[in-house]
Amino acid sequence: MEETAKGTGTSRRKLGIALAAVFVPLVALLVVQFFWLSRLERMSALAHEAALGNYLDAVAESSERYWKDAAERALDLPSRMFTDQGLEQVATFWSERRVEGARRMFLADFTRVRTGNFLVFAPESGALETPPASDESLAMILAVTPWMMVSANGTPVTNAGMTVDERNPEVRLIFRPILDERLRVVGVAGLVVDPTWFVKVFLPKAARKYAPEYFPGIGPKDLVVTVRDDRGAILFRHGADDDAKDVATSKFSMVFQDWTVGVHARRATSAQMARTGFLINVALSLILAGAMTAGLFLALGAAGRAVRLSEMKSDFVSNVSHELRTPVASIRVFAELLKSGRVTDEAKIREYGTYIETESRRLSRLIDNILDFSRIESGRKTYRFSPGRLEELVEAVVETFRVRLRGEGFEVRYEGPERELPEMQLDGDAIGQAVHNLLDNAVKYSGDARTIEVRLRRRFDDAWIEVQDHGIGIPREEQRHVFDRFHRVGTGLVHDVKGSGLGLSITRHVVEAHGGSVHVDSEPGGGSTFTIRLPLEPERTRKE
Repeated sequence: MEETAKGTGTSRRKLGIALAAVFVPLVALLVVQFFWLSRLERMSALAHEAALGNYLDAVAESSERYWKDAAERALDLPSRMFTDQGLEQVATFWSERRVEGARRMFLADFTRVRTGNFLVFAPESGALETPPASDESLAMILAVTPWMMVSANGTPVTNAGMTVDERNPEVRLIFRPILDERLRVVGVAGLVVDPTWFVKVFLPKAARKYAPEYFPGIGPKDLVVTVRDDRGAILFRHGADDDAKDVATSKFSMVFQDWTVGVHARRATSAQMARTGFLINVALSLILAGAMTAGLFLALGAAGRAVRLSEMKSDFVSNVSHELRTPVASIRVFAELLKSGRVTDEAKIREYGTYIETESRRLSRLIDNILDFSRIESGRKTYRFSPGRLEELVEAVVETFRVRLRGEGFEVRYEGPERELPEMQLDGDAIGQAVHNLLDNAVKYSGDARTIEVRLRRRFDDAWIEVQDHGIGIPREEQRHVFDRFHRVGTGLVHDVKGSGLGLSITRHVVEAHGGSVHVDSEPGGGSTFTIRLPLEPERTRKE
């Protein structure tokens, strides 16, 4: 037994070490993961802001590319259209290469009039016309005046690229000088940008186009893109009517350089989105850790139960061996005395024979308990019900115990019912075994007391069989486990009592098979009373 306890203690220590070996690294992993997720939260916020900035840059760059391509396509006029008296060809050229987003196409011819001949393209007539006096015409004149002076001086030009003039925000111009073979300025071709088209057509299209590329998980409507002028007034808003502060801003690099384009996520800011991602990751980590911990505790619980079961089985084998040796030894002693012929007194011979019979019955009961437990565990236990009288069964079991305990000083008192009980549907052997187990249990736990009381009475529609001892009792916290298989009370003198740990478990199964129940009422040092309650009405009795 000392070796068993030592082995059990070692097994439990190993389980504790295994728990620590898994749980401590798991906690450390969670702590490290928390710090990494915190860092990831900050990096995610920065990455989201960077994505917003890149998104705006893409929108601004698309504007620059469009105006560059459009201006190069429409304003790259051959110089011969000016020098060979072919300005009407310019109208044809512009008719074929119309620029979406250009409010007006214009030119200044320096080959005929030194101060410049200003003409605008009329799409309706497909011809060049002299523009009326207006702010737009004035802006054209002011924009091309420097090139008019260069043309008047006859100075060759080596670098004549595209120029943007936005001095008048209402009239934004893109133009370029036209050079002849000798690199002299012969004219200027330009266009007037249409801000309305840019705001209502180009920007919404660009905002929708680049959103999926930079924000795969966010719909275009969730991004609020705004364009403001140099005074902060909103010229354009794409998305919901949201006045939240822009997270990222950018400038247009070619046309509308005084405008600012900004963006923010309608449903959450970058920090909020990163925080949400952080919380989701932490929650998933905690759920995973909880699942791993639960699995660990389940595994350790199963291992602990296996250790306890192994301990109970070891105790069972040890106790059953002891229980078997006792009657076998008694039978052998009395048999050897009879065999030797030294006992000639007939009374003694009958007495020894009675002891042999009693111990044989005791041995049979123990073997029956083991076999019945095996059948119960495998689901093969069956009961044979037949009409019978409960008084006769209980009296027979009590009388058997009186004979068995005669030499040990025990007194078994029996109190029958006040009036005869009706016949019941019973498995007589099984009920006798259940009462026998309770009496055997009372003997084991009587301690120094030598009185056991058995009472059979009727209570309402039930028959009550009470087996009471005056022994060491059972702690209250242990009472709900005494009917469990292999259970042994782990504290006090109760633990020192030998037994297989199967008797009460079998008793409960037998009683429940008869539609009844079994209970215990006990106090440490005050003895125990086990009560079997069986229904008297046949229809309430369970039949199998």
